[in-house]
Amino acid sequence: PTHPYQHHAGNGVPMVKGGEATKMEEGEFYAIETFGSTGKGVVHEDLECSHYMKNFDAGHIPLRMAKAKELLGVIDRNFGTLAFCRRYLDRLGCKQYLLGLKNLCDVGLVQAYPPLVDVKGSYTAQYEHTLVLRPTRKEVLSRGDDY
Repeated sequence: PTHPYQHHAGNGVPMVKGGEATKMEEGEFYAIETFGSTGKGVVHEDLECSHYMKNFDAGHIPLRMAKAKELLGVIDRNFGTLAFCRRYLDRLGCKQYLLGLKNLCDVGLVQAYPPLVDVKGSYTAQYEHTLVLRPTRKEVLSRGDDY
């Protein structure tokens, strides 16, 4: 089945000064991401990657590796373009998929997202909401009973 999800890109609100000064417009969608830390509050990419997302705009790319084709089918059926981690693949019963996953990343069908870390020994967390600006208010689309 086709999923309506898209890789979160485009309109965003940076968490640091010095970014692009763009006015928010009515009817536009925005991803509001924040990163909390028990460290210095400055995160950077590091360590072994465990999180991935299928590229929404990748189109058809022929795959030669059978494991990559098989894994792409699992990703399409279970995640579409939503982010997933290797632990989810393990829970689905996927075995010996790392080379196939590397191939999907190498050809541009899947994007790897390394973890964001701060100083050694600290904890970091990412939070995100999606909102749309309406004529008289903002509507938080990602708000649920838990947040």
